[in-house]
Amino acid sequence: MADVLRQQEQEDKPVQEIVLNGEAEPEGKDEDPSEETAKKKKKKKKKNKAAASAVNNEAEGDGSAGGVGDVTSQLEKQALEDKEKEEDGEEDGDEGENSAGKKKKKKKKKKGPKVQTDPPSVPICDLYPSAVFPKGQECEYPATQDGRSAAWRTTSEEKRVMDKANEEIWNDFRQAAEAHRQVRKYVMSWLKPGMTMIEICEKLEDCSRKLIKENGLNAGLAFPTGCSLNNCAAHYTPNAGDPTVLQYDDVCKIDFGTHINGRIIDCAFTVTFNPKYDKLLEAVKDATNTGIKCAGIDVRLCDIGESIQEVMESYEVEIDGKTYQVKPIRNLNGHSIGQHRIHAGKTVPIVKGGEATRMEEGEVYAIETFGSTGKGVVHDDMECSHYMKNFDVGHVPIRLPRAKHLLNVVNENFGTLAFCRRWLDRLGESKYLMALKNLCDLGIVDPYPPLCDAKGCYTAQFEHTILLRPTCKEVVSRGDDY
Repeated sequence: MADVLRQQEQEDKPVQEIVLNGEAEPEGKDEDPSEETAKKKKKKKKKNKAAASAVNNEAEGDGSAGGVGDVTSQLEKQALEDKEKEEDGEEDGDEGENSAGKKKKKKKKKKGPKVQTDPPSVPICDLYPSAVFPKGQECEYPATQDGRSAAWRTTSEEKRVMDKANEEIWNDFRQAAEAHRQVRKYVMSWLKPGMTMIEICEKLEDCSRKLIKENGLNAGLAFPTGCSLNNCAAHYTPNAGDPTVLQYDDVCKIDFGTHINGRIIDCAFTVTFNPKYDKLLEAVKDATNTGIKCAGIDVRLCDIGESIQEVMESYEVEIDGKTYQVKPIRNLNGHSIGQHRIHAGKTVPIVKGGEATRMEEGEVYAIETFGSTGKGVVHDDMECSHYMKNFDVGHVPIRLPRAKHLLNVVNENFGTLAFCRRWLDRLGESKYLMALKNLCDLGIVDPYPPLCDAKGCYTAQFEHTILLRPTCKEVVSRGDDY
């Protein structure tokens, strides 16, 4: 039965002709698996040979002697194209990276204009990168004595051209004024009773140096910080070791200056903590604003003084149950300002009977008034702290080596601007009092001691710097505070 089945399977199995080395194998023969693998390999070899011979026959059939070379060149060409595609792909990738980088750069927020820190530390020139600084309060000039309006100046093309020609000068004043505004705003945020006067002045001056970006004689403080108390009206700043402490009942005049290229801002205000002095401050502030309002081109200085006196004496103040008429301090004045020169020659009185000299176009003035509950006259008192080199002094022979050295220090650091003993200490100078006295005796340096009214009285001060521009009057130091 088994033989019959095997025979039937052999009959059903399709006849296969296997060619191995050109010989036919008998049908139905069992094959070893290893022989099958060898046969498959041989078949692949034969296929490869057949493909190669077909290529050769094709080349010969075309009659081309360089057929094989053409095939090789085609392969090389294909390889070059593939390579170029790869390089293009790399370049595209690089571009993609660059574009991604560009996108990242776009995503980065552009740095906007700087803003002031708290406490202030960013220089004003950095806050305004365009170097165009805020203008002060622009006012029309007062009418002339015959009633003619000065409004024509604002529309005159000639005056506009003249104004534009001096824009760089006005801009220096505005930069210094902006520094002054920000410093005094900062001072009012921390000034309080219990602080020593040295602490107050040094903190104020440190901030002012940063905002003005102190740079030798080109930018810096125009004069020492005045912090005169009560009956002392002006020119007091503490010397080293001064133990004076600000009290709740004190009336403190803060008077400090800044400058850019010698264009000085001279501006002052009065600070009190006890409201009983409010009327005194109101009187002096009103008088100062009156002086500013009256000032103008071709205005007589004596007329300004008369107007100031009239306004100030219209006020009365009650302090500790006693009523006082507010008196203008007759021997203190406003003044013209020159480049690197705080007092340029003209004085603006605060009482009637002064000079009939007129203000002129292009001049700069400090309009300041002082009110007092005392006699209304000041005199030298207390230890001197303010000094200033004489602007008009010529060559004076100096014999003392220490005095020569001190004069060199003054010339290099202050020029013809005012300075104080604390500033000499800050520069590392020591044992200079004899040399300083020698320079004062020779008339090279002038001392400016504190100016005081009668003991027990109170004095107040307000001051602004004004520019008499061809087109208008600019109260360049005006701020939101006063």
